[in-house]
Amino acid sequence: MISDYRCVYCLMSAFGRSIEKADIHVRAKEGFTKEMIGVLNEKWYTINAPDCARDIHKLYRKYIKNDDPFREAKKKSNDTVMQMMGELEQTIRSSKDPFTTALKLAIAGNIIDFAVNDTCDLEGTVEKVLNSDFAVDHSAQLREQLGKAGKVLYLGDNAGEIVFDKLFIREISHSDLTFAVRGAPVINDATMEDAEYTGMTSMVKVISNEYDAPSTILARSGNEFLRHFENADVIISKGQGNLEGLIGESDPRIFFLLMVKCRVMAEYLNTEVGSYVVWNPALARKNTKDLL
Repeated sequence: MISDYRCVYCLMSAFGRSIEKADIHVRAKEGFTKEMIGVLNEKWYTINAPDCARDIHKLYRKYIKNDDPFREAKKKSNDTVMQMMGELEQTIRSSKDPFTTALKLAIAGNIIDFAVNDTCDLEGTVEKVLNSDFAVDHSAQLREQLGKAGKVLYLGDNAGEIVFDKLFIREISHSDLTFAVRGAPVINDATMEDAEYTGMTSMVKVISNEYDAPSTILARSGNEFLRHFENADVIISKGQGNLEGLIGESDPRIFFLLMVKCRVMAEYLNTEVGSYVVWNPALARKNTKDLL
């Protein structure tokens, strides 16, 4: 469970930016702020950070009277990356190692995160990732495990990022891969609507985790999702949000692919903010023991 005090300030900053831009009366903004503080006071030490974000986003939607306030922004993110597809596909085709290149591009897509920033330098991030080494690199083991896996579960993260995921999934080319999205709109996380819009549903089986937190929280997920989770031989978890929900899971099947976006996660992964990682907790634990 993540309950670091710094996460509170991160949540307040993100929703502070959102409510400041909202076209509602200042009294409503004050009301939202008071109720948000109430949520944090009541639930911070009993649920994890993604669940707190879920409850605050639900409150935010109530105040602005919009069930999916990031819908247009998500569509714009999807459109932006889909317009880059031809160039990105050529980058993969011309690479000496298409698997690693597609993997790096998938992680580059993790920059699209409205919970952290309203805007991002997508093209700059792509270039940087392609020319960087992974700060934690379990990609060889991921490639090996994918080659032996009967079933693969891929946990999606954000809109826009889902298009980068398509490139990596195409490169994986696994016959039994299932992609999971959020159960309902929350911030800019990908839902079934995004999967349909970007063509993910035409490529692989797509399911919902049936919960509207910006993460994967097993105790809150639906039965169909849990069956896929239990039966998967390899689980690819995209983004920091999914790591926050699955933190503490030492499951050797899970490979976390993400850009490290905050000091809390950097300390947890023993790396730096802004680094790119392919991290398997079981392998990390084994490597630590081997050094002792």
